[in-house]
Amino acid sequence: MHTSISPLALPFPEMPAIAGVSVRVARARYKTWDRCDLTFVTVDPGTAVAGVLTQSKCPSPEVEWCRKALVLGEARALVVNAGNSNAFTGSRGRAAVEAIAARTAGHLGCKPSDVFVASTGVIGVPLPIDKAEAGLDAAFTADPADWRAAAETIGTTDTYPKGAVTTAVVDGRTVTLAGIIKGSGMIAPDMATMLGFIFTDAAVEADWLQRALLSANAPSFSCITVDGDTSTSDTVLAFATGKAGNVPLTDDDSPGADAFRSALNDLCRQLAMLVVRDGEGATKLIEIAVTGAESDRSAHRIAMSIANSPLVKTAIAGEDANWGRVVMAVGKAGEPAERDSLSIRFGDTEVARDGLAVEGYDEAPVSAHLKGKEIEIGVDLGLGDGRATVWTCDLTHGYISINADYRS
Repeated sequence: MHTSISPLALPFPEMPAIAGVSVRVARARYKTWDRCDLTFVTVDPGTAVAGVLTQSKCPSPEVEWCRKALVLGEARALVVNAGNSNAFTGSRGRAAVEAIAARTAGHLGCKPSDVFVASTGVIGVPLPIDKAEAGLDAAFTADPADWRAAAETIGTTDTYPKGAVTTAVVDGRTVTLAGIIKGSGMIAPDMATMLGFIFTDAAVEADWLQRALLSANAPSFSCITVDGDTSTSDTVLAFATGKAGNVPLTDDDSPGADAFRSALNDLCRQLAMLVVRDGEGATKLIEIAVTGAESDRSAHRIAMSIANSPLVKTAIAGEDANWGRVVMAVGKAGEPAERDSLSIRFGDTEVARDGLAVEGYDEAPVSAHLKGKEIEIGVDLGLGDGRATVWTCDLTHGYISINADYRS
């Protein structure tokens, strides 16, 4: 964790323990830092698991391991390493993941495929097996930790720990969903360096949990961007222990399925927003709403084009209502757009309409809006019913400073 906390940070919430889940942290010393960097979570037998993983064509061996293990839908443990992503490390990287899974499985008496592994940090450096195994041995005997400690341990350039919690009534029982997440830079989740872990005591069948997580991912994790760069390691996993005792959710018609989906959607959005609020060097949270597109997919692509534009993001950092940069980003998206039907607003103030500036518009409320910490940009294409909302942050010199010396 960095000492300078993001001005957009939110306080860590009160998060209850989840029945069937035990959390421990330890020091594997992957980097020369004085902090815990290995998180070890055990879940009781019978826990279902689902996940969404990066679509990067250069994924880490951890991502490949999780992808295979998810097919089985069962979990007993999660191991998260911070400081070394173990990506682009060839056979040595794969050997490290296999060693972690084998050692954990031996400790718990389960199959290696029941162990899920995620790593985050520098790319191209093999994860040292000796440090991983020593860190695991320390974690096996460590005292239980709380969610805040786990959230701090999985972080890299994060400036604050990120967690969220929500509840739902399923089959007459209140179930709890809790999640922690890390992410600050290299954020443009294409899922499906962002790692998120969700735990619930609800009884949920693995296949339906997978469908629910995929659905929740689309308007949350896949609608945020800090810098347009998709990590080799993006992973979101959801574990359901079943300890709440509800009749298991198996399909959309199961009692409480809608309530659970709604809670999962809410939790994923909360977690996604926490990542954008901690964008490297960020001082402003930006919401970009696109309407009037030919399709929702088209609207999403246009919104992401705006959100990933360095020119748009630096204008917002400078509190400059340069709507011409928004026009540029719409035009380069490669999606249907008609210049003379386009309108743009900042906050509640429309600044451009029908292909030109709104005559005599008052820039004072726009300037006031841009001085705030939460900025809204609205674009209406006037072509159809497609709509999408995405979130990003501004681009400041702080982003350069953090990434220019990332490996030191």
